[in-house]
Amino acid sequence: MNQQNDVGGAGPGVSRRSFVGGSLVAVTVAPLLTGQAETAEAAPAADAEGVTSVTVRAAVNGDPVTLRVDPRATLLDTLRERLDLKGTKKGCDRGQCGACTVHIDGRRVLSCLTLAATASGHQVTTIEGLADGDRLHPMQQAFVDHDGLQCGFCTPGQIMSAVAMVENEGPARSDDEIRERMSGNICRCSAYPRIVDAIRDAQRVMR
Repeated sequence: MNQQNDVGGAGPGVSRRSFVGGSLVAVTVAPLLTGQAETAEAAPAADAEGVTSVTVRAAVNGDPVTLRVDPRATLLDTLRERLDLKGTKKGCDRGQCGACTVHIDGRRVLSCLTLAATASGHQVTTIEGLADGDRLHPMQQAFVDHDGLQCGFCTPGQIMSAVAMVENEGPARSDDEIRERMSGNICRCSAYPRIVDAIRDAQRVMR
């Protein structure tokens, strides 16, 4: 392969060294610009791209929340970055792994595919909102008792999905039905047998 001084067709006057140096400057400046944008976000005026923020009023884990958000912002990013609710995990970011599962009015949804603006006027529950103080939700306790996790990354989404499955959709009648109804939540550590055990025991308490 012939090596050239220019990078990506930038032109004969741009060397690899100058290109990399310029990239480092851009990376250094970007966080500063991001900070300025966050400071200005409180104003209702349109941003630099001409997109006007929208107001979202919702109850998040029982607490009233009012935010101005980009209409394109996902519920996942809003929960994690604006409300610091990091229990909701960003996995595939394509709606295929279930790690980002939360509840809207008791129904399980994939927050990476849900616009934050659509949650306005609704009840949003994340994994942080399940426990009653120091008392774990029965599903949380069952996952602990059955060691239904390994790395734990998918666990919040697994628990949120299982709770909505039982409370909103009705208990599963068999282990096979649990597996089928939880098929949208992927565990890369393959802790599925213990997850099924946890859900089977928890739903007896939750009935």
